[in-house]
Amino acid sequence: MATPERFRIAQFSDIHCGDPRFDAGLMENVITRVNAMEPDLVLIPGDLTVNGYPDEFELAREWIDRVECPHVAVLIGNHDARKVGYVHFERIFGDRYATWDFSLAVPCASGVAQGVSVIGLDSSKPDLDDGEIGRHRHRWLAERLDEAAGRFSVVALHHHLVSIPGTGRERNVVWDAGEVLEILADHEVDLVVAGHKHVPYTWPVADMLVVTSGTATTWRTRGTTPPSFTSMDVTCDAITVNVHDSANGVTSTASFARRAKS
Repeated sequence: MATPERFRIAQFSDIHCGDPRFDAGLMENVITRVNAMEPDLVLIPGDLTVNGYPDEFELAREWIDRVECPHVAVLIGNHDARKVGYVHFERIFGDRYATWDFSLAVPCASGVAQGVSVIGLDSSKPDLDDGEIGRHRHRWLAERLDEAAGRFSVVALHHHLVSIPGTGRERNVVWDAGEVLEILADHEVDLVVAGHKHVPYTWPVADMLVVTSGTATTWRTRGTTPPSFTSMDVTCDAITVNVHDSANGVTSTASFARRAKS
């Protein structure tokens, strides 16, 4: 079987179902455009709701069920953990810490197809905006990454590991971000995805890409940053990150070279 030329990931987060600034028209745009790009994998890194109420989760599920992709990974955010909302998340979407292994071909430096492993983390702290993975989960993360050796590895969480420009005073970066970044770098993780700050940004850090998505479907925006979602095209040589304005369809693009794994 021939190696595909590219592997496509769509990423949208912070949809905040139940929020007064949630816009169903934006949500329609996101679903329509994500389905049109025919992604191989869809990642939704948290804040599906605004207050963690059951009806908000049910509404989020109705929207997410319309995504036409066989591989969808959903993460919990700090808003979802409010009001003991994590029990509703688990009932509807499954475990808050999970690994998804996909037998999907990803071009690599050697030209040999790899599988994909997504390690999902719960960075939320109930009823707090702050994020933390916690020392008790560091070994779990390292073990899951050991199991993913040789595959295209993605770590997904809600909170940002690296500060995002244009978001004001830093308050909610993951408390143990340094230790987590060290684990990811030691295991040669390819891609880290997050949300939370409502501003899309990409940081190349320690030979991996850290891609933060904006708020896809609300007007809880910062400055002149529009509502947006993100897609990534992975080829043998590069990861191209596309930021899509949810309102007007404008897309901005940046390409980052892929490192050769040891």
